[in-house]
Amino acid sequence: MRNIKIFDTTLRDGEQSPGCSMTLEEKVEYAKVLEKLNVDIIEAGFAASSDKDLCAIQEISKNVEYPIITSLARCNKNDIDKAYESLKYAKKKRIHVFIATSEIHMRDKLHMSREEVLVKVRQMVSYAKSLCDDIEFSLEDATRSDKEFMAQVIGVAIESGANVVNIPDTVGYITPMEYKDIITYIRSHVPNIDGVELSAHCHNDLGMAVSNTLSGIEAGISQVECTVNGIGERAGNAALEEIVMALKIRGDYYDADTNINVSEIIPASKKLVDITGSVVQNNKPIVGGNAFKHEAGIHQHGVKQNKATYEIIDSNMLGIEEDNMVIGIHSGHHAIIDKMKSLGIRVDDSKIDEYVSTVKEYLAEHKSIDDDTFRILFTPKVKIKK
Repeated sequence: MRNIKIFDTTLRDGEQSPGCSMTLEEKVEYAKVLEKLNVDIIEAGFAASSDKDLCAIQEISKNVEYPIITSLARCNKNDIDKAYESLKYAKKKRIHVFIATSEIHMRDKLHMSREEVLVKVRQMVSYAKSLCDDIEFSLEDATRSDKEFMAQVIGVAIESGANVVNIPDTVGYITPMEYKDIITYIRSHVPNIDGVELSAHCHNDLGMAVSNTLSGIEAGISQVECTVNGIGERAGNAALEEIVMALKIRGDYYDADTNINVSEIIPASKKLVDITGSVVQNNKPIVGGNAFKHEAGIHQHGVKQNKATYEIIDSNMLGIEEDNMVIGIHSGHHAIIDKMKSLGIRVDDSKIDEYVSTVKEYLAEHKSIDDDTFRILFTPKVKIKK
C-alpha cells in the first residue's frame, strides 16, 4: 500500500480565508495540533508577505519537531531569501517556490512570455537549491495551462533542483478525469519525473477539490496539499479529513493510506473552529455535527442492529462515543422507546402508541427535543394538596 504524504497548508492557504487570520500565538498553538495529528509537512506561511508571517514561521519552527516546515516564495530572490531566513530554526526545512504558467496569468498578471517564465524558473529554482536541499516547485494555475508548456517548465524545474513538483488547481476549475489526465500526461512526457515527488493542491470552487485530489492519487501523486475543515481562499481547499478518511475506508480501491492519527481529526477540527470562529456546517463529511447522526426511523432501527448498515465509518475510530441517535419527526417507535428507557422513564407497553404520538406532536411544533423535555413530557404530574 502506497503512503501518501499530507502537506497541510491550514496556516498558509487556510489562513488566507476571509475571517480566519490567526495571531502568532494561535499559529504556534495550531502547529502543535498539526504535529499531534501527524501531518508530514506544515506550510507555515509566506515569509515575504510580512515581517509578522516571517516571525510566525520562525516560532513554529522552534516549537515543532517532526514535520517538515515549508515557507512559500514567488520566483524572485527577495522572496526566496525571506523564506530561507524564516526557516533558520526548522529541524527539517523546505522552500516552496511558485510561478504562474497559464496564459491568462502570464499575460495579465506577470506580463511575461513563456520564454521569460522558463528563464525565471531555471534561475530561481537553482538559487533556492543553493540555499536548501528540499525544494518544492509549483505551477500556479496549472490546470488552465498548456500541457506541453507545463511539461517544459517542470523539466526545467527538475533540472534546476526541484525534488517535489506541485500541480495546483488554483481556481478550482478542473474535473476529476481531466486532472487525472494531466497527471498522466506529465508522468509520461517529463524526463526524470520518476525521480521527484508529485503533489496535488486543489481548490473547491466547483465542489470537486477532494475528488480531484483523489484522482491525482489514482494517477500516481504521492503528496496532497490540504487544510483542516477545507478552509482556504474563496470556497476553500481540499479538506484534509475527507481525503484521509477516503483513503482509510477505501484502501481496497486506492491501495494507499496516510500517516495521519485519525483519532486527532475531530479535536483538530474543533480547535480550528475555536481559534478562527469559522464554523463547520452540520452536514460536512467527517467533522460535521450530523456526520454520524441518525433521525430516520428505518436508519435508526438498522443501526441499532448493526452500525455498518448505515455507517461506513466506525465513529469510534474518530473518538466519537456519544449517542448517534437523534429523536426527530422521522424517528420510529424503536428509537423513541429506547430513548425513554435510556433516560430511566418507565414504559408501559400498552401505551407505546400514545408515547410516540406525544413526542411527534411536540416535534411538529418545536423541531427538536432534548433529554430534559423528554423527562417533563413523561413524568407523572404531582398533585398539590389544597
